[in-house]
Amino acid sequence: MKTQKWMTAVASVLLAVWILSAAIATPILFRPFYYLHIDYLQLPELSGKDAAQIEQAYNQVVDYCIGLSGEFSAGDFPFSQQGAQHFRDVRILFQLDLILLVTSFVLLVLLWWAGRKFHLTSYRFGGRGPLFWAAIALLATFAVVSVLAALDFNAAFTVFHTLFFPGKDNWMFSYKTDPIIRVLPQVFFRNCALLILGVLILLCLACIGIDFWQQRKAYKKVEMLPPERNRG
Repeated sequence: MKTQKWMTAVASVLLAVWILSAAIATPILFRPFYYLHIDYLQLPELSGKDAAQIEQAYNQVVDYCIGLSGEFSAGDFPFSQQGAQHFRDVRILFQLDLILLVTSFVLLVLLWWAGRKFHLTSYRFGGRGPLFWAAIALLATFAVVSVLAALDFNAAFTVFHTLFFPGKDNWMFSYKTDPIIRVLPQVFFRNCALLILGVLILLCLACIGIDFWQQRKAYKKVEMLPPERNRG
């Protein structure tokens, strides 16, 4: 096996993209996470709709945002054109995340296949492989982001929307024109952020654990090799 530094760099980036996109996709695709908030946040009392109506509205919004439906709808909740435009913007971001999730996974599989076929392996910088470096980079980045968000989540929420929806203010919903916002409170999005962070940490710790296991396995193979015989 020939060690290749470029494989380490490429694999680390792809792994980081996959971990991040998988963490973000978790609250998007795992709808029961939202359902748990319906009674917990007393959404029927806040919106005047029952739990079934709220679930239906949420499912239709998510279906639209991930591309399962082509036209925006929000169940029994009316909406403005400005509100619908914001969800069109969200749709782009959600679908981009899912594309990155699938694409990074496919490229990782192809990279692994190429390594097996051409007898190549990634170089271990400092004795550590791509799994380790991808995880460490993400953990370091999100440690900083998490501290800033914990200090002032409202400010972080505003900064997030300013960055990802530049020049737009249609994410600031009015209860009168877009009552769907009553069942999408900021507390839910905070909990989504916590879920994303939790999944990301678990995946990163798994990557670090696998990397240490791989190194230990490699050391054992070296120890099992027979000693070289002196040649006279």
